[in-house]
Parts: sequence; structure tokens; C-alpha cells
Amino acid sequence: MKISVIGGGAWGTTLAQLLTDNGNEVLIYEINNNYLNEINNNHIHPIFKNVLDEKIKATNSLEEAIDYSDTYLLAVPTKAMRTVLGLMDKLINRPSIFINVSKGIEPETLKRVSEIVDEEINPKYNAGYVCLTGPSHAEEVIERKLTLLVSASLDNDLAVKVQNLFANDKYIRVYTSNDLIGSEVGGAAKNAIAVISGACTGLGLGENARAAVITRGILEIVRVVEFMGGRKETAFGLTGIGDLIVTASSENSRNFQGGKKIGQGMKLDEIYANATQTIEGFRTIYALHELSEKFDIELPMISTAYEILENKLTVEEGMKKLLKRDLKAEDFS
Repeated sequence: MKISVIGGGAWGTTLAQLLTDNGNEVLIYEINNNYLNEINNNHIHPIFKNVLDEKIKATNSLEEAIDYSDTYLLAVPTKAMRTVLGLMDKLINRPSIFINVSKGIEPETLKRVSEIVDEEINPKYNAGYVCLTGPSHAEEVIERKLTLLVSASLDNDLAVKVQNLFANDKYIRVYTSNDLIGSEVGGAAKNAIAVISGACTGLGLGENARAAVITRGILEIVRVVEFMGGRKETAFGLTGIGDLIVTASSENSRNFQGGKKIGQGMKLDEIYANATQTIEGFRTIYALHELSEKFDIELPMISTAYEILENKLTVEEGMKKLLKRDLKAEDFS
């Protein structure tokens, strides 16, 4: 099967290798010329430098990528998603499948990626949408280390099709889910909690604090998932707590690393200026804070993180603010 990978960064190129391992043909669309050179001429991953299958090719022509197949793997940052989809819509001329692997919520609209696809792609050419998500560091998948993913879609047949497309008996197992909202929201919200976990580490608070952030963080994720129409059970599965554990406790996580720098005293602009990969968690904190304010959802850690990013509080002041909240029983309702 032919698949067009839209975005040749860390995750897009890694999944291109996975799809090739599974016997598929891929073409990567990427505008970074250095990345193109690494993929096409040196046959190495542009970020992790692992050797790539020589059959993997990349192009900077979106038209060529659109013509290559009718299945598009969306691996661009959510910040660029609406723009890229708008450009794709002008070129797509047949019913196509969209598989999204980016995890985020659009701060300006509070829309999930599936909703952005519905708005930007002509309905007669939108043949279905799948969110492929779960606890997965790209740098481990490219090394073919055991990873479990979830193929979530409102169309169960399509979810199964994508499940079979990515699963193999060597290092990838894929489950299906019909809770698209819960899967998308859990994957996005965990990035915000991972930033907070990293900030605690940067501040030197230790493992106890990290365990507390992860545990109380899943409660905030559940509140957002349920408010947006997803199921609580999904938040306690691979796309929620599973993804949260791997992202909020690993030095490999760009969101954890971004938060760690905040904890060490760096400002947001400085982190952005030196970042080589997108840190979705910062944008998600802004989106979820907006959601909290607009609909009166109790998200104390995320709202405090927003104040820190906006330089209204230091990390130390934010910690004290959370500790001074009224004492109460542990409640997961």
C-alpha cells in the first residue's frame, strides 16, 4: 500500500520506517532541505540519525505527495495543521483517508485535529479519519523497541484497517477504539501535565513530586476528556495514563524537557528560540486554561502552569499556590 507522510520530522520519518518495515511504500513531504538531504541522500533519520531503508523517499512538493496516494499520515505540529490541511485541500481530487499522529488542541478554537480536518478538507474528499496515538517515543520506535498504540476512529472498519497497517509481530501492537474524542483529548492533555512534571524536576523536587503530578494530573485529564464528550475509561488506558506515564517521566520527552527548563528558570521565548522540535505541551496549557476559564472546569495544575508561562508566577510561587489550596479528601469523581 502507498502512504503519503505529511511531515518528515521525528515522528513522521519514524513511522515512515515502520510502514516500510510492514511492506508498504511511502513518500514523505518535508520542506526542510536539511531533512530532505538526510533522508534522500544519506538515508538516515534527520533527527535521531538511525539508518533508514533506502526505499524511503522525501519530497518538498506537496502536489507530488498528494498525487502519490490517497492515504495521508499527518505528522506536522498542530500549530501548522490548519494551514497544511488548507493547502492539501486545494490539491486533493479523490476520496482520501487521514491518519493523524500529532497530539494537540488548537488554543484559538479549542478544536481537536479531527475537527480541523472536517473544517479544512472538502467533505466529498474526506473518506475517513483515524487518530493513531498512545505511549510512544519516536526515538524508541525507530530502534524497533516494543510499543503499543491505539487506532481510534468513529469508523470501526477504518480503525481496524489502520490497526493492521501499523501492527507487526516484531515490535508494534495496535489496539482499536471508537472513542475518538477521548483518545485525541487524552493524547493532547497529557503533554500539558508532562510540562508540569518537567518543571518539578527542573526545580529539584524529586520523584515524590513527580508521582504526585502524574496521579493528580490524570484527574485533570479525565475532567477535560469527559467535558469534551469522551469516556473516562479511555483516560485510564493507553491514550491517557499510558501516554502520560511515558511523557511525564522521561528525559526523552520534549514536553518534559521543556518543563524542566521552565523549572530551571528559563523563559518561554528563550526555550522556543532554542527548540529543534515542537513542544506541544506549552500550546496545550494555553488551550486547556482557556477551556477551564470559559466553562469553569477545575484544572488547578494546568491553570497554575499557565500563570507561570505568562510570568505571573514563578515556579516556586506556583508550587506554594497549589500547596495552599484547601485540604480535602482524595476524590476522583
